[in-house]
Amino acid sequence: MLEKTYDAQSVEPKIARIWEEADAFRAGAGAEEGAEPFTIVIPPPNVTGSLHMGHALNNTLQDILIRFERMRGKNVLWQPGMDHAGIATQMVVERRLMEKQVHRRDLTREQFVDKIWEWKAESGGAIFNQLKRLGASADWSRERFTMDEGLSKAVLEVFVTLYKQGLIYKDKRLVNWDPKLLTAISDLEVEQHEVNGNLWHFRYPVEGETYDPENPKTFITVATTRPETMLGDTGVAVHPEDERYRDLIGKNVILPLVGRRIPIVADEYSDPEKGTGAVKITPAHDFNDFEVGKRHKLPAINILTVEAAINLNDNEDFLAGLEATPERQAVWSELHGQDRFAARKRIVELMEEGGFLDKIEPHRHTVPHGDRGGVPIEPFLTDQWYVNAHEMAKPAMASVREGRTNFVPKNWEKTYFDWMENIQPWCISRQLWWGHQIPAWYGPDGQVFVEKTEEEALESAIQHYLALEGPWKAWVEEKLENFQPGEILTRDEDVLDTWFSSALWPFSTLGWPDKTPELKTYYQTDVLVTGFDIIFFWVARMMMMGLHFMDEEPFHTVYVHALVRDKNGQKMSKSKGNVIDPLELIDEYGADALRFTLAIMAAQGRDVKLDPARIAGYRNFGTKLWNATRFAEMNGVARDDTFWLNDAKLAVNRWILTELTRAAREITDAIASYRFNEAAGAAYRFVWNLFCDWYLELLKPVFMGEDEAAKAESRACVAFVLDEIYKLLHPMMPFMTEELWAQTVGEGQERQSLLCHAAWPAPDFEDVEAAADINWLVDLVSGIRSVRSEMNVPPAAIAPLVVIGANATTRERLVRHEAAIKRLARVGDISHGETAPKGSAQIVLGEATVCLPLGSLIDLKAEAARLQKELAKVTEEIARLHKKLSNEKFVANAPEDVVEAEREKLAEYNEQQTRLSVALERVRDAG
Repeated sequence: MLEKTYDAQSVEPKIARIWEEADAFRAGAGAEEGAEPFTIVIPPPNVTGSLHMGHALNNTLQDILIRFERMRGKNVLWQPGMDHAGIATQMVVERRLMEKQVHRRDLTREQFVDKIWEWKAESGGAIFNQLKRLGASADWSRERFTMDEGLSKAVLEVFVTLYKQGLIYKDKRLVNWDPKLLTAISDLEVEQHEVNGNLWHFRYPVEGETYDPENPKTFITVATTRPETMLGDTGVAVHPEDERYRDLIGKNVILPLVGRRIPIVADEYSDPEKGTGAVKITPAHDFNDFEVGKRHKLPAINILTVEAAINLNDNEDFLAGLEATPERQAVWSELHGQDRFAARKRIVELMEEGGFLDKIEPHRHTVPHGDRGGVPIEPFLTDQWYVNAHEMAKPAMASVREGRTNFVPKNWEKTYFDWMENIQPWCISRQLWWGHQIPAWYGPDGQVFVEKTEEEALESAIQHYLALEGPWKAWVEEKLENFQPGEILTRDEDVLDTWFSSALWPFSTLGWPDKTPELKTYYQTDVLVTGFDIIFFWVARMMMMGLHFMDEEPFHTVYVHALVRDKNGQKMSKSKGNVIDPLELIDEYGADALRFTLAIMAAQGRDVKLDPARIAGYRNFGTKLWNATRFAEMNGVARDDTFWLNDAKLAVNRWILTELTRAAREITDAIASYRFNEAAGAAYRFVWNLFCDWYLELLKPVFMGEDEAAKAESRACVAFVLDEIYKLLHPMMPFMTEELWAQTVGEGQERQSLLCHAAWPAPDFEDVEAAADINWLVDLVSGIRSVRSEMNVPPAAIAPLVVIGANATTRERLVRHEAAIKRLARVGDISHGETAPKGSAQIVLGEATVCLPLGSLIDLKAEAARLQKELAKVTEEIARLHKKLSNEKFVANAPEDVVEAEREKLAEYNEQQTRLSVALERVRDAG
């Protein structure tokens, strides 16, 4: 007998151990030989990570698909693994070392990397244990790590191949530079912070004019939020159609404090409607300016060090072509070495002293910050390694356009194309010690040699230098006579962007570049489940790499789930204090309740607004199923292997088997098409509404009766339907269903498999007449209950029932189901009439009108007054919300989540208004 209550805290660890001991989730477990493969690769969490709500949603949806396809008999692989997370991991270990007053630079590179491996062995990867608590059924024996030997081999193969194909190259371009971490970072690692700043308006004198601050013809005014970058200005841009500046295009201005002659160029980047319509161009310190500079062949002058200090005195690019007057040299020396923000303040003072400051305006604007360093990032001109993403994006775009890979929801394809069509070279080098070190070696003359090993690079270098005539040939011959490692070549110190190794994930985890059986079986993978924020950074790059190296898309479907927000629709953040910890929810409500909540709220294209109260509600759903199973046990329900669906004679049993068939089809279709909320909703309605609330209730007289044949049939039918329910719910609620599956085996019997390996339900039973018959009864009783509730009829009150216009079928049903109607709807005598009795509430059911005389049970006038009062309040709220939402300023300026919350309130009030109006109409009709 089942325990009285379900205890998730004790059951979930027990079931997890059973799965682990049975090796239940290994690739192909439960599948027959030759079964169709089904593969998902987990979006690899950072080795430093811990489970958050985004992970919980993402992995719940993946696990639903995996368990579903495993039960459908497929050869399933859910490939788990972790990302080495270059910057994040290096920061964790650096902080640990600093606690012992040890700096990274106090160690050799090898020693520091050893410390990271030590940390990973101790505490890295805690998230996997957390995912197991969620019920994730990945093949944990196949766990991969992006720094594993096999994956490192794949990274080397890809880098060297792309380099030799001309698709990887080194170039001097702008990058996002973190002056605290001293490395380039990706766009994904940049956060935009709104700050209160200033807009400084500077006057740049026109060459050949005598500068007069009172005469606008002698200068051009530009505005900037970053005065320190003016030292690197190499142009001023105006719109080609701006009449104010047409005569100045092609002329020069003299850059104050510096003395450089810089041209005025015509470029559509300049917006005549903004500020003065003229913008300073600093190609080395602004991404837009960099593009303008390229169009007009303007030099790019980096005036900052890697620590974001001003660098002038020994900066050849800055000093080139300048006349170093004593006054200028004094200014340069004063600014040289100053921090960027200290220099900003001093430059403004110097511009004001020189008469070049026009005005200062308060200005609120966004400033990019490094998400880990926490300081403003600098667009920084530096030598980095790049992938020719423009070329590699072409086949990746074609795959989506031609339907070989599909996005669900489809609207995300637009985002994909917007990014891909405007793709920039992908900067893949990082100035870190943790990561895949770039396989590039440099000769003494700067010649680069890219190979998989230092030995191969050295061989290439020797052949290169020996082929040269002159001093380099003699030099290398001399070195080879007394060869010392490291004398000829020096390795590039940079490591690869973490996204580079992650881009290979769908095939590197399967053993590529070796031709492994796993690679042959499980590539192409089937579906990628991911968030929208990494469509470009990860999805697009996997598409590029998969097509280039495997000649096939890495997946045929990309399912993009939305964000998990708090119950008010706000994005979760530590600063707001609204972060919900999934592990705390699992502790309180159990993993099944959390998973089912996430599934039923995961509507395509709609954010999940997570309220812990909803999770408590869906825990009650599990409790309902548990109690239904206990009720069945107490009434002698047990599996009967001889029971065959067509053996069912009772209409109520044939009805539930028909509804089971319909529910199983609906759930199957919904999961297969990634409509997780519809699958969960269909399961909920069938289990709670039809099975628990109606079927078991209708069977009570059978179980209490004397007809043994009816009892035996019903017991066998209940047992069969319960088994199918456990299967249908298993992908969403794996722990409880596995426990119920194990606990409900008949005496002397045993299950042939774990539930996770049981065959997915495919009932094919349909009795249209039985379904129509019982559904008529359900509709009748539900209608009567609704009327009683809407009209405030006391629960104990019994009212007669008068039916008007009933045909022969309805009359026969009323007689046959009379006992059930009276018991379930709390009605007295059932009769037929020609007209509705006075004081009756009326329900239209098919061709008949069902009348419930209530005049003697409630005060119709008082009830009408109550309903009118409620309706007036609701109507007033609807008018207020309509007014608010029709205010264009409110809709445009209020946060998106606030506007959405108001729209939802309006929808709820509209529903209330409809219900109240129907109820009031009934009361008036009855009066």
